[in-house]
Amino acid sequence: MTQVRVPWLHRTESERQVVALGVAVTLSAVALDVAMGERLSLFFDLCFITLCLVLASRIAPGGFFTVALLPPPLMIVVFALVGAIMPGAIADPRDGIVQAVVSGLAHHSTALFVGYVLCLLTLEYRRRLLAVVPGRSLPAGTASPAVPTAQDSNLDGSPAPTRSTSG
Repeated sequence: MTQVRVPWLHRTESERQVVALGVAVTLSAVALDVAMGERLSLFFDLCFITLCLVLASRIAPGGFFTVALLPPPLMIVVFALVGAIMPGAIADPRDGIVQAVVSGLAHHSTALFVGYVLCLLTLEYRRRLLAVVPGRSLPAGTASPAVPTAQDSNLDGSPAPTRSTSG
């Protein structure tokens, strides 16, 4: 039996590297989009969704939790920076930082939702694949998938079920 090696399954990038990559690419997408049209558009949304997938596929198995929480704070922090520097890119130019962040989140909520769902689904898929790859164990503290094994059943050592009633 031949083993299939899935390249994105065995990544080793640390949490810090993946978070730095996320911030850098998101800010780059904002800069490109603002340079093209002075406002964030569908281009930013598509870049953010793609970035969420890339981050989920680049992280080492021990950092799944960090990446699972990353998309919402990433978008909030980037929108806070954009709102402080150029609020007109995500909201009305007269809005303050908080209103710009809220407006930006409202306008780009679909991208946040789709990116976050795809990120979580990718992480779950990788977690399940890691659990069934021979010779590979999950990191400490990671729950194994609900796949019963021979060790899970203890039929030989269990007593027979009995029915008892009180009263």
